[in-house]
Amino acid sequence: MRVWYNRTFSSVYTAIRLIREADSTQRFTIVHSNANRHTPAARLAHEFHGEPTGMDAAAYVDWCLEFCRKQRIDIFVPGREATTLAAHHARFEAIGTRVLSAASPSKLQLIHDKAGFYAETVLEMAPVAEFRRFENIRSFDAAWAELRPRHAKLCLKPSRGIYGIGFAVIDEERSSAALLLGGVEYHIGYEDLRRGLAELGEFRAMLLMEYLDGHEYSVDCVGDQGRLVAAVARRKLPQAGSGQLIDMRPEIIEATTKLAADYGLNGVFNVQFREAGGKPRLLEINPRMSGGIGMACAAGPNLPWIALKGFADGFDTVEVPAVRNGMRVAEISEAVELA
Repeated sequence: MRVWYNRTFSSVYTAIRLIREADSTQRFTIVHSNANRHTPAARLAHEFHGEPTGMDAAAYVDWCLEFCRKQRIDIFVPGREATTLAAHHARFEAIGTRVLSAASPSKLQLIHDKAGFYAETVLEMAPVAEFRRFENIRSFDAAWAELRPRHAKLCLKPSRGIYGIGFAVIDEERSSAALLLGGVEYHIGYEDLRRGLAELGEFRAMLLMEYLDGHEYSVDCVGDQGRLVAAVARRKLPQAGSGQLIDMRPEIIEATTKLAADYGLNGVFNVQFREAGGKPRLLEINPRMSGGIGMACAAGPNLPWIALKGFADGFDTVEVPAVRNGMRVAEISEAVELA
């Protein structure tokens, strides 16, 4: 069975390695494509192909269809243009390719828009942080006037974004220059922020939010059309170099189970939480593999394998090992030669 992972995040390297380790009968031929021929994942895949650049979404879908036809792809696990491709399952099925999408197109669009996602999500065991959307200095000031009297500290982030890019805690005492020289990351001075926003005029949608100052949890999961098949929760430890703790906190697993059902989540996905006042709060759903999926899999379940084997043959054919709760895990870098 030929399985294609197109251009995606660097975690695909770990996923391919884990799948090949578990595939003792060598049933699956892993095909990977990327515009960068030196991508590390090219070393692990059975086959590697180049990808075009500069295409719009519609043209890229057409290219993917032709690629699947020529390469006789049985299962396509999209990374690049995953939301767009989720709307074209029937076109791929017509040429014999099944597409493993994390959710329906409408759900994926909502998940990627944090303002809409927060407004739609009801999760009593892990509610979202209080937030306001702003797109100019006027709406920022109005949001600040509402939220600041209720919360000791506020932060901001883009309504659409990945990797925490654009996130910052707002510091009312120090300037951005003082924060920079003090080595304080992910913080911005309040007055500098206001001045910059005023200079920009209108800008992309941002969120002003209460800052959650507790432990952060990352939950790597496998879903089957809304049913949570497997989950491994990692608690990020504050001390550098101390790794992460596998912590199957019941209310976090319960919240993840509900999110999977509410959003019809499928395949490998990730959910982020953070504590405030000892209570977990939802940060986001990532409808893809997380960068730390290797640490999760070290605790027992091989999540990329479970997702692929279950999608190919049915989840009743897959054994899900118990999670080694309380295990401490870490990742180490390793030098490799690139092709």
